[in-house]
Amino acid sequence: MNDGDVEVFLALVERHRIYMYNLALQLTGNEQDAKDVVQESLLNAFRHFHRFEGRADLRTWLHRILVNCALDHRRSLRRRPDAHHPQPLADVADTAASNSPDPERLVASADWRRLVSAAMEAMSPLERVTFALRHFEGKSIAEIAQAVGIGHNAVKQHIFRAVRKLRLALDAACTSTPKRTGWSSR
Repeated sequence: MNDGDVEVFLALVERHRIYMYNLALQLTGNEQDAKDVVQESLLNAFRHFHRFEGRADLRTWLHRILVNCALDHRRSLRRRPDAHHPQPLADVADTAASNSPDPERLVASADWRRLVSAAMEAMSPLERVTFALRHFEGKSIAEIAQAVGIGHNAVKQHIFRAVRKLRLALDAACTSTPKRTGWSSR
């Protein structure tokens, strides 16, 4: 790779780094893991930049590399559960979208984020990735299949299982804990 290629690569990375970090954060669930996954992804992209043919969009190519690195990272954590204690998504997620939410709303919002985070931790790596890409990134089934490298039906199955696990966890939490708010469950 010559100096011109390095400059082009660095400019492209600069354009996509925030997107890559946000996606990695959604896939890994904590800031340090997201940084590690982005770093590994960029290193892989740099090593293989000469293979990028330009038939696909660079963002799609980087996306595929990042998803694969995130999957590898999650698999390695499952093999070595004592090697890392992930920070829950609830701790890194923003508070409710309101400009000035009341304390009760903040508590309820934090509780839901913790429940969703715990449910996502119980998902397999592919369930978590396909769910995040579909529901957080708004990707189509075809885009997810391409990014993850599995078939369309497999993507649908992983998303289905992820949604089922999330529903079961939220249903169990809703029936086992008293309501903190005055909201009714109609």
